[in-house]
Amino acid sequence: TSIRAYQEQMVEDEKVELLLKAAMAAPSAANQQPWEFFVVTDKNKLEQLSKCSPYAGCTKGAPMAIVNCYRKNIMMPDYATIDMSACTENILLEAEELGLGAVWLGIAPLKDRMEMVREVLGVPQELEVFAIIPCGYPVKKTAQQDRYDKSRVHYVSS
Repeated sequence: TSIRAYQEQMVEDEKVELLLKAAMAAPSAANQQPWEFFVVTDKNKLEQLSKCSPYAGCTKGAPMAIVNCYRKNIMMPDYATIDMSACTENILLEAEELGLGAVWLGIAPLKDRMEMVREVLGVPQELEVFAIIPCGYPVKKTAQQDRYDKSRVHYVSS
């Protein structure tokens, strides 16, 4: 579930590391592992990040955010955003496992938003900004929606 309201409690360093380990366990094309991560706990920077997209306001109230970026100089650059999607999903799944809440705020492929985040964090030019993932202890638990739609499943068999 997408969690956008957080308690003030900081996320423990051990849990942040588990989130990053989960991210880096994601599959990637040709095992290129294009990811780099900025872990942001500075309140001023979180507030600035909250203005980088019309949907990023919740970042201001988060105790931390992970901004994941990908390297431009990789073997299979056309697959970088697919790799980054897998790594972002792993962060969200691990956050749930750890009793945290998080939300995937898409920044890429919108160049203006990517540049705003680059400026806020000083992201080097050899990296592209992919997403902002605010994270923290949720104010309230939200049940996962059942989105299963049998009509969208097509079996191909002999």
